[in-house]
Amino acid sequence: MEIILYLSVALIAIAFLVLVIYLAKTLNSLQTTLSSVSNTLTGLEKQLDGVTKETTELLQKTNALADDIQEKSQNLNSVVSAVKNVGTTVNKFNGTLKTLTESFDIQVEENKEKISQIVQWGNVFLELKDKWTAKKQEKKENPVQEIKRVRSR
Repeated sequence: MEIILYLSVALIAIAFLVLVIYLAKTLNSLQTTLSSVSNTLTGLEKQLDGVTKETTELLQKTNALADDIQEKSQNLNSVVSAVKNVGTTVNKFNGTLKTLTESFDIQVEENKEKISQIVQWGNVFLELKDKWTAKKQEKKENPVQEIKRVRSR
């Protein structure tokens, strides 16, 4: 029975040795894996730092752009207001021009007779002027005939 006891202890020792060897291999493998994970996390941390810096720069540029857009929007509002004022002025001018045109039309309608007479007198005056110019021209061209005509009378 002692042999069985010794064999049992030896078997337990061998089993414990096998267990320790497999446990050592597992721990060694785990150490390699953890080392790889540590390297990956270190690289990831560096990349995250780079992304953080770029994000910060992008946020600053975005804020500057938003400020610029706000300023330009305010400037554009003043331009729109000025254009609106010009439109209002043009509308008032059109209204005034319309009123003047209507007033002119009314006066023309009221003074139609007088205007017609003025035009007729103007035509008569132009005809007289043309005849007088023609006579003057005729005198310059034929002074001898004019003298004969005066003698024959």
